[in-house]
Amino acid sequence: MKKSLIALALVGAFAAPAFAQTAAPAAAEAAPASPHTLTANVGLFSDYRFRGISQTATRPALQGRFDYAHSSGFYVGNWNSNVDASAGYPDGNLEMDFYGGFKPTFGDFGLDIGGIFYYYPGSSVNGGKNNGDAVTNKELYLGGSWKFLSAKVFYSVDDYFSARGTDSTGAATGKSTQGTYYGDLSANFDLGSGWGINAHVGYTDVKNVHNADYTDWKLGVTKDISGWVLGAAYIGTDAKGGTTGVQPYRFTKSSGYSYDSGKDTVVVSVSRTF
Repeated sequence: MKKSLIALALVGAFAAPAFAQTAAPAAAEAAPASPHTLTANVGLFSDYRFRGISQTATRPALQGRFDYAHSSGFYVGNWNSNVDASAGYPDGNLEMDFYGGFKPTFGDFGLDIGGIFYYYPGSSVNGGKNNGDAVTNKELYLGGSWKFLSAKVFYSVDDYFSARGTDSTGAATGKSTQGTYYGDLSANFDLGSGWGINAHVGYTDVKNVHNADYTDWKLGVTKDISGWVLGAAYIGTDAKGGTTGVQPYRFTKSSGYSYDSGKDTVVVSVSRTF
């Protein structure tokens, strides 16, 4: 934060002649801007959609993040949200993401290189309490931006959210899902007066899981009111979440209730950055 210090020179009526011959001190120079930036954000969403797929069984999510950025372009952060165990995190109800990278800018162009670790404390890969390691995912990403447009590719360096392969009947094959990738193309446009519009299309290619590849999309609007950002977005996918055949994105809760996790919906939200 830049601070301007205004020096007020007071010349006493009884100053000695020697002081009278000395030039008045110049205004103090502005303190240099700090190269460090710390921010926090909290938001409430009617549904948590990750790459178009509901992570909260179509129910609300409370989310928060903390970010540190250096003027050189380096950054690290942590993002958190509640999730539902049925979304692939047996016995888990929390997601914690840790990320870091380098984001230099060149005029209107930007570059983003980094990695992210997704962690679901209390969850179990094999299902059942204390039965196996927690569900995780590790991805590297590379992105670029120009003005209001951005594109980014994520690449999984381990089994994608600890999942293993399945065949056309839905039976487990034991094959690794490492190498799964996600491509994202987004646009965020400032309309002025606190209004903004955003659009997105993405594609998920899950390695060795039958019927798991899909496209997702979003079209939204935001309004900033005294620092509080209200949002509404239409989100949809062509993910397989039906009731017949192999449907990887039809999730079932412990109560027996099943739902299409990629069904089109409207997500409303309110958030604030500090």
